[in-house]
Amino acid sequence: MKHATTAAVFRRLLPLLASLVGLLLAVPAGGPALAQVTLKNICRVKGQEENTLQGLGIVVGLKGTGDGGNFLPAIRSLSKVMMVLGEQPGKKGIDELKDAKNVALVMVTATIPASGARQGDKIDCTVSSIGAAKSLAGGRLFLTALVGPDRNNPRVYALAEGPITIEDPSIPTTGKIFRGCRLEEDFYTAFTRNGKITLVLDRNHADFQVAQEIADLINSQLAFQTSGVTLAKAINQANIEVLIPPQYREDPVMFVSQVLALPMPHPPTGARVVINERTGSIVISGEVEIGPVVVTHKNIVIETGAPVARGFVALDPTDGSKAKLKALVEALNAVRVPPAEIIDIIKGLDRNGKLHAQLIIE
Repeated sequence: MKHATTAAVFRRLLPLLASLVGLLLAVPAGGPALAQVTLKNICRVKGQEENTLQGLGIVVGLKGTGDGGNFLPAIRSLSKVMMVLGEQPGKKGIDELKDAKNVALVMVTATIPASGARQGDKIDCTVSSIGAAKSLAGGRLFLTALVGPDRNNPRVYALAEGPITIEDPSIPTTGKIFRGCRLEEDFYTAFTRNGKITLVLDRNHADFQVAQEIADLINSQLAFQTSGVTLAKAINQANIEVLIPPQYREDPVMFVSQVLALPMPHPPTGARVVINERTGSIVISGEVEIGPVVVTHKNIVIETGAPVARGFVALDPTDGSKAKLKALVEALNAVRVPPAEIIDIIKGLDRNGKLHAQLIIE
C-alpha cells in the first residue's frame, strides 16, 4: 500500500519536475536570458486542425431571385424534397415546377474548429449558390444534411437550416447562417497514433534546422523521464515525431502539455522580404544582403558591391561588408522614390539573382 501511494505521488510531481528541469536548462549560466518562445507558439499537434462539413441544400423563400425553371438541378432537388415530405409529383412531373423562381440550389459548408465539437453544439455555416440565382437575400435554407471530409465513407455529422444573412452586399449569392449548423454526432480530432504524437511546424517556421533543434530540445529536456530513450525525431522540415513515454500512455494530454510548454530561443528563419503590393508595405526580416548591382531610377544611379565609378553614387562606400537591402531602401526613400517603384526595384533584384532572400508577394 505504501509503495502504491509513493508511486502515485511521484506521478503527480513528474510534470512539475519536468517544468523545473526545462527552466534550468533554458536559462544560460552567467548571462541574460535570450528571447524565447514556447513550442506551442510555432507548431501544433497533428490532428488538431480544422475540418469542413459540406452538403447540397435548397434555399426557399426568395423574391423571384432564385434559379428558375431553366436550371434543372434545382428543380429536381425541389421535387425530391417535396417527395420526402409526402407530396408526389403530378402527371407532368418536374415540369409543374418550371415557374418556381423562389428556390435556389446551394452548397452548404461548416468548419469544425481544431478542438473538435460535441453533439448539440451549434456553429455558423456558409451558404453559396451554385446555380443561376441572382440573390439569396431573404431566403431560408431548408433542412440540409452535412457530411464529413471522408469521401470514401460519407457520414452525416450535422444538420443545417435557418434564415440567410448576406454579409457582403456586393456578393448576394453567398450568405451565412449564424449558429445554423447543429452537430448530430461528436466530432473528435485524434492527436495520438501508435503511441506517438507528431508536431507540425507552422509554414513560417518550417525548416530542417528548426525541426532538428526542436527534436534535440525535447530529447535533452525530457530524457530524465525515459532513462535515456530517444523520444523525438525530425522527419522532415515540418514534422517532428515524438514517442509518448510509457508512464503517459494513459494520460497523453499531460505529456503533450509538457512538450508544448518547452521554451526555446527564437528559431532561426531564413532571410525574407514580404511585399504587399496593395498597401505598398515592405517587410524585411534579418540582414538581407544584395549582390553587386547597379540600380538606375530616373536621374538616380546607385551602385553596390563595387568600387565607386565616376557618375555613380555608392550605396555605402565606408562599409566593406556586403550591401544590405535595408540600406538600399533607405537610400531610395531619402530621394522620395514612391513605394510602388521601390517594389519594382526589389523585384528586379530578385529576377537578376541579386536578392539573397526569399521574396514573398502578397
